[in-house]
Amino acid sequence: MSQPYLGRIIAVASGKGGVGKTWFAITLAHALARSGQRVLLFDADLGLANVDIQLGLVPARDLGAVIAGQATLQEVVLHHAGGGFDILPGRSGSGALSGLEPIALQRMLGALREAAARYDMVLLDLGAGLDRAVRHLAAFADTLLVLATEEPTSLTDAYAVLKLYGTDRADGDARVVVNQAGTHAAGERTYATLARACGTFLGQTPPLLGVVRRDERVRDAIRRQTPLLARHPNCPAAADVEAIAEALQARLVA
Repeated sequence: MSQPYLGRIIAVASGKGGVGKTWFAITLAHALARSGQRVLLFDADLGLANVDIQLGLVPARDLGAVIAGQATLQEVVLHHAGGGFDILPGRSGSGALSGLEPIALQRMLGALREAAARYDMVLLDLGAGLDRAVRHLAAFADTLLVLATEEPTSLTDAYAVLKLYGTDRADGDARVVVNQAGTHAAGERTYATLARACGTFLGQTPPLLGVVRRDERVRDAIRRQTPLLARHPNCPAAADVEAIAEALQARLVA
């Protein structure tokens, strides 16, 4: 396994819910695993965690046990055989992460970094919103992927995420993914709108990593609690996420 990927941590954020962030994180993890990477998907949305729900899993223990000191990260990790990647499940309905004391948060991040040494890539599915813990996790990651759609509220929230990330991590690597686009060209236009705002008001423009087209088979895969690349591997959205995974890997070894 090639060394350049070792311990690489990628955070996936959106600023708001309803843009397909968790679905994208799952599908990206699957695409990376299919390309030969050892992948850990960390469900860091402790308040509304649903990676396990989307995949039909029933974890015996979750991130809450790690935070409480009742288990280590590796003791909680599940392997998703169908996708070929590992999962650290969050805990739905708990506000423990958002209210975590700074010292405890630092301990958790240290443990995460140590666990990441066992993987080529770790994906953090961040919670919606801009609270302290979400910002801390975004700044902690090596790369931040900000998911946006053509909806004005999504673009506004994506801009807010990028603005705060620039404050928290001036030297950070942020990239944009446009989801649920009618066409690739439409997705590029959505990105251009966000890029203009960033260039005008933030003085920097995060690059576009890729566009995922709107695809009804995504909804079917979620209903079936099955990864899209397993249920509909040849559909447009699957091809788009695989292209994003390829572009991400090419960027990290450039």
